[in-house]
Amino acid sequence: MKVFVAGASGAIGKPLMRQLVAAGHEVTGTTRREERAEEIRAAGATAIVCDVFDLPALETAVKAAEPEVVVNQLTSLPQDFNPKKIDYAPTNRVREEGGGNLMKAALAVGARRYVTQSIAFIYAPEGDWVKDEEARPFEDAPPPFDEGERAMLAHEREVLGTAAIEGLVLRYGQFYGPGTYYTPGSGSIAKQVEKRMLPVIGPGTGMGSFIHVEDAAGATVAALDHGAPGIYNITDDEPVPVKEWLPVYAEALGAKPPRRAPTWLARLVGGKMAVQFGVHLRGASNAKAKRELGWSPAYSSWRQGFFTGLANVR
Repeated sequence: MKVFVAGASGAIGKPLMRQLVAAGHEVTGTTRREERAEEIRAAGATAIVCDVFDLPALETAVKAAEPEVVVNQLTSLPQDFNPKKIDYAPTNRVREEGGGNLMKAALAVGARRYVTQSIAFIYAPEGDWVKDEEARPFEDAPPPFDEGERAMLAHEREVLGTAAIEGLVLRYGQFYGPGTYYTPGSGSIAKQVEKRMLPVIGPGTGMGSFIHVEDAAGATVAALDHGAPGIYNITDDEPVPVKEWLPVYAEALGAKPPRRAPTWLARLVGGKMAVQFGVHLRGASNAKAKRELGWSPAYSSWRQGFFTGLANVR
């Protein structure tokens, strides 16, 4: 199958390139920087240096690839994760404008399917602690996450509402593994945990749903020709509260156990979003993805993945 991947040099793009080529697909991947193009070629794919905001150039690139399936892995997240100060504007633009341009290019070439990246920590903090794909998104989230959610949901609606193409939205859990915020020694969250700067906030009830980048890539490969158009949560099998996963992650890093912080102090230092993530965040069920995509994660739980899935990137 001919597959076009936008954002092929990112944390999920790298394993996705390898897995697509290994599965026998003819793959074209884009990157914004020439120095990253060689990584795509090394995986056995065709590399194109392209700015997704340049619609004519993007349409030319997609037309040359003649893909049956177009995959959107475009992001522009900051290197450091700080819920109080994080600037989602670059990623918001790349998701809305860049994702929209990619959809136009996919339609122009007659692609059959469009698979796009989204987030599994998108659900409103109400009711059940673990959500399926029908649950209400958190559109009224505190800033700056509110703008990110609106941009993400706008692109989801475009993908699902375009009748001329099969649109699949993959709501990925929190990425860990190479090139992520959780990478030992270099990832922003890893550094915070190693310095004991990331505490368990209040009761520590906020739910995390994790996914190793290799497993996220595997689900994306499955979505090329499995599953009806719609939304799929791509997470491991064990959503978990912060009070459970954070001490285990610290142990996996060889760090001291995390401190605890009262909710009022966390709100003062980290802002409302830090409290939302630490106390109120909902987890996501992967049951639909396992059932309809014929996929299951190799790292079925973060308990296993934090030790074996991080060891190869130290």
